Amino acid sequence: MKSRSVGPVAVLDGGDAQLVERIRAGDDRALAVVYDQHAGLVYGLARRVARDEQLARDVTQEVFTYLWEMPHRVDLSRGSLRTYLALLAHRRAVDEVRRHEARVRAEVASALPEPEDGPEIQVVDAAAQTWRTKHLAALLDMLPAEQRAAIHLAYYDGLTYVQVAKTLAIPEGTAKWRLRAALARLRMLLTDEAREAIS
Repeated sequence: MKSRSVGPVAVLDGGDAQLVERIRAGDDRALAVVYDQHAGLVYGLARRVARDEQLARDVTQEVFTYLWEMPHRVDLSRGSLRTYLALLAHRRAVDEVRRHEARVRAEVASALPEPEDGPEIQVVDAAAQTWRTKHLAALLDMLPAEQRAAIHLAYYDGLTYVQVAKTLAIPEGTAKWRLRAALARLRMLLTDEAREAIS
C-alpha cells in the first residue's frame, strides 16, 4: 500500500463519513478501523462466491487495498461503507472465479489437437470438432481413475487446485500433477484417435 503523510488525528469513533475522510487524508489507522469492522463480512462474501479460502483471502486484501488507494470512489450518498465493501467484495470474487474458469477451459482446450494446415483444413477442422465432442467422454474414461476424478472436479465442477486437493484429500502438488498428467494424456489420446478418425 502506498504511504501518505498525515498529521495528528483525533480518536476515530465517528461513523463512515469520518473514517472515509481520514482514509482520504492518508490515515492508515482509519483503514485499520474499517478493516476490523468489515473484514469478516468481506472475507465471508468472497469465500461464499469463490468457494476457496486462499482466493477469499486474496479478494479481501484486494478490497482493502483498493479502498486505501481509491477512497474517492466511495460514495456514501448511495449507501453505507459496509454496503460498498460488500458489493466490491462480491464483484472481485466473481471476477476471480471467472478468471479461474477461463484458465481451466484454456488448459483443457490446449489438450485438444489443432488441425494441420493443408488444402482440406476446413473439412478436417469440422470433422475433428465433431469427433472431439462425440468422443471426449469416452476418452476421459480411458484416464486412470485418480486423474479422471481430478479433471471432473476442476473442469466440470470448476474447482481450483486447492479445492481439488481438499476434495480428494491429497496434497495440492499432487492435485496439480494429476491434472497436468491427465491433460497430457488427453492430448496424446486425442491426437492419435483423431488421426485415425479422419484418415
